[in-house]
Order: sequence, then structure tokens, then C-alpha cells
Amino acid sequence: MNNLYLWLALGSFSIPFLFSFHPRLQFYKKWRSFFPAVAIMMAIFIPWDIVFTANEFWGFNDAYLSGIYIFNLPIEEWLFFICIPYACIFTHYALHELFPKFSFSEKFTSIFYILLASTLIILLWYYYDRWYPLINFIYALILLGLVYNYRKQWLMDFLPTYFIIFIPFFLVNGILTGSGIEDQVVWYNDAENMGIRLLTIPIEDTIYNLGMLLTVFVCTEIFENRYNKA
Repeated sequence: MNNLYLWLALGSFSIPFLFSFHPRLQFYKKWRSFFPAVAIMMAIFIPWDIVFTANEFWGFNDAYLSGIYIFNLPIEEWLFFICIPYACIFTHYALHELFPKFSFSEKFTSIFYILLASTLIILLWYYYDRWYPLINFIYALILLGLVYNYRKQWLMDFLPTYFIIFIPFFLVNGILTGSGIEDQVVWYNDAENMGIRLLTIPIEDTIYNLGMLLTVFVCTEIFENRYNKA
């Protein structure tokens, strides 16, 4: 299973990339906004990843990697931060092109935000001494708070997509954390997380994924709005 992580990343990217040129979807026209948005996200998440890897809060199984590293991170991890957001943000815009009213109501979004923020604050109270929930939940709370208070419509639009991509998320992340294979591609130090798993996936990954994708989506929207006003 050499290069499994690489194939998962490229496989997640390939079909959305090909459909980016569909005459109705034309996601390639958003590349001018999407790739700078990814760069901003990576400027946050790559240093976070490097520090956590160096401190062995998580790590990677060489048996499933190509062996190419940049700043002590496997090249597959760098590709993850490009390929997975590409697939997910493409999915978001494709769904909204096909179903223009594919959004949550303001009431549902408000209830969801209050419940999620309250849950994260409570969990931080109990797990403040573990680095993964500490950094992960604080970042998510700040990001969600900013979007909810200043661009609530974006949150209303994005959340339905987030729930839909839970299906491929569980598939890809499940394999990465050991589901259906002999060992883990990505391992986690449970002393630095809550120790709660969804099958093999640390539950914190659901919030990590939300923070990563919402960052890319919000930045993409900001850039698109600026281009459209120009």
C-alpha cells in the first residue's frame, strides 16, 4: 500500500478537477479566488501541523508515504491541504449552481451556531490541558463567531455543504486513521486529544475539517466579491 496517502489525496481531487470545466459549473473561473484562499488557510494550518508533528501530537506512517518531506511534513500532507479543500469547495459551488436555494434558514443556522459554540466552550473547560482540542476549538470559535456576526448568509450557505461532505470525509479520514487497512496512515497521540473516536477518527477532526474548509470558503467569497466589484 505504498503511496496510499498520495492516491487518496489525488483521487479526491481528480473528479472535481475534471468537472471544474463543465459548461454549467465552470469552477475554474473561481481559481483566481480559490487558490489565494487556500494559501491563506495553509499559512495557518501548515505551521500548526509542523508544530504538532514535531511534538508528536500526531504523526505519519512511512509505510504509506512516498518518502518526500518538506519542513518535516510528508508531501502528501501538503497536497491534502490543496486537494481536499478543492474537492469540498467545488462541491459547495456545484450544489449551489444546481440548487440555488440550497441553504439553511437563519433560525436553524443561529440555533446550530449557539449549540456548537456552547459545546466547544464546555469541552474547552474540561480539555484545556490537551493541545488538539485547545487550539482546534479556539480557532473554530473565533472563525465561527466572525462569520456568524458579520457574514451570516455565508454560514447559512456553507453549513448544508459541510453536512453533505461528511460522507466522503468519513471515507477518506477513516482510511487515513486506520479503517480497512492494516495500520494508520496518520496516527494521533491520545494524551493530547479527548480520546473520543468516531470509528477510528478522533472527534476533533470534525471541527478541524470545519475550520479548514470554512476558512477557504470565506476567503474565496471575499476575493470573489472584490473581483466582481472591480
